Amino acid sequence: MRKRSASYPRVRIESGGHGVVSQAGGVLLVETARKSGLDTAISAALVPRRRPRTVHDPGKILLDVALAVALGGDCLADVGMLRAEPAVFGPVASEPTVSRLVDHLAAAGPKALDAIRTARADAREYVWKLARSEAPDRDGHVIVDLDGVLVLAHSEKQDAAATWKKTYGHHPLMGFVDHGRGGTGEPVAALLRPGNAGSNTAADHITATRLALAQPQRHRRGRSTLIRTDSAGGTHEFVAWLAQRGRWLSYSVGMTITEQIHQAALKVPASAWTPAVEPGGEIRDGAWTAELDGDVLKGWPKGMRLIVRKERPHPGAQLRFTDADGLRLTAFATNTADGKITDLELRHRQPARAEDRIRAARATGLRNLPLHDTAQNQIWLEIVQLALDLLAWLPMLALTGKPRLWEPRRLRLRLFSAAAQIVTTARRRHLRFGRHWPWTDVITNAQRLAALPNPG
Repeated sequence: MRKRSASYPRVRIESGGHGVVSQAGGVLLVETARKSGLDTAISAALVPRRRPRTVHDPGKILLDVALAVALGGDCLADVGMLRAEPAVFGPVASEPTVSRLVDHLAAAGPKALDAIRTARADAREYVWKLARSEAPDRDGHVIVDLDGVLVLAHSEKQDAAATWKKTYGHHPLMGFVDHGRGGTGEPVAALLRPGNAGSNTAADHITATRLALAQPQRHRRGRSTLIRTDSAGGTHEFVAWLAQRGRWLSYSVGMTITEQIHQAALKVPASAWTPAVEPGGEIRDGAWTAELDGDVLKGWPKGMRLIVRKERPHPGAQLRFTDADGLRLTAFATNTADGKITDLELRHRQPARAEDRIRAARATGLRNLPLHDTAQNQIWLEIVQLALDLLAWLPMLALTGKPRLWEPRRLRLRLFSAAAQIVTTARRRHLRFGRHWPWTDVITNAQRLAALPNPG
C-alpha cells in the first residue's frame, strides 16, 4: 500500500514565542513618516489640541491610526496591531484615548482640519524635494484629478442619504496628484458630502480645488497646475472659476454631450477628424478627434477649446441618444492653447488613473466611514489621506522597478505582512527578515530611506 503525503504539513500551535515581530515590514512606513518629517509636523500642528497632563502626543496618536489604516485596518480599534509591537511602533494609546482624541478634533472643527492639512502640505513639499526626478512636479507641472466616490453606509449615520446609484451612504469628492505612468498618486483633497450630493455641484468642485492647491502651499504661475475632471466638472460656474484672470490654472474638464454639441459634431467633415493616439504614440484603433468652434463656444470663458472624440464602442456596450452612426461621442474643454488635439485628448483620457487611486483608497480605510457624526468622519477622511500619503511616498522615495507601481493590497501582502526576528546588539535594534521570503530583497533595499537626510 502506497503511503500518501498530506497536502499541507501538520503544525502544532503554541503560545510563548518571543523575539518575533508581526507586521515587521511596517517599519518602512514608520521610516517614511520620520524621513518625510510628517511625524514632527503633525505633532507640532496638534500642540494646541493637547490637553494638560496627557501622556500620549496627539500627533503620534493620529499618525498611529494612519499607520494602522495603511497596514489594512478599517476602524479606530485596529490601532491595537501597533500596540502589540512596541519595539517597532513605540508606545501606542488605548482605544478610549484614540476615540477621545477624534472627538476632540471633531469638536474643534475647521481649526483642527486646517492644522492637519498644513502639516501634510509641509511634509509633502519636503518629500517632493527629496524625490527630485521622481517627484510629480519634476517638470514644473502638476496634474490634479478630481473625482467623486460613493461610500456605502449600513447604519443611520449623520448625512448618510440615498445616492444616485440607489444605494445609501456618502458621496465624498476626492482630489489626487497624478504621478504619471511611472508612479501612483497621492491624495490632496477629500471633501465629505451627503450621499445625495450632486455629481456636478460647482461649489464642491471649487472647494476641493482650493484644498488641492494648498498641497503643498506653493504659489504656481504660468498655468503649471492642471485641474482635470470628468463631465461632473463641466459646468459654467466651475470652468469660469478655473479660467478667472489671475488664477493661472490650466484645466481639462469633461463636457456633457448636449444637443448643440451633438449637432456640431455631426457637421464636422470627415477630413477634419484626426485619428486618436495611444500613450506609446501608436494609432488608437477606431477612435478620432476633432475640435469644435463657433456658436457652440458662446457663453463659455474666452480661450476655451472644445474637443470631441468619436469612438467605436466595445462589444456589448449600449449606445446613447447622443451617439451617431454607431460611434460613441465624448467631449472635453481645455484652455491649453498649444499642442495637438490628439495629445490633449490623450492627456484628458488619462484621468482613468484616478479610478486606480480611488480603488486604492477603498482598500485603505475608505470602504466605509466607521464613525457616526459627520465631523468625526471628516477626521477619518484626513486619517485615510495620511495613510495614502505614506503609501505613495514610500514607493516614490525607496522602491524601484515594478514594486514602485504596487497598490496598497500588494504592498501589504508582500512587504508589510512579513514577520522578522528582532535582535538587540550594541544598544541598537535590528529586524532580521527570513531569507526564504521572496520579497526580502525589496524590503532590505527599501532601507535606502535611512540614507536620506533628516528633515531640518
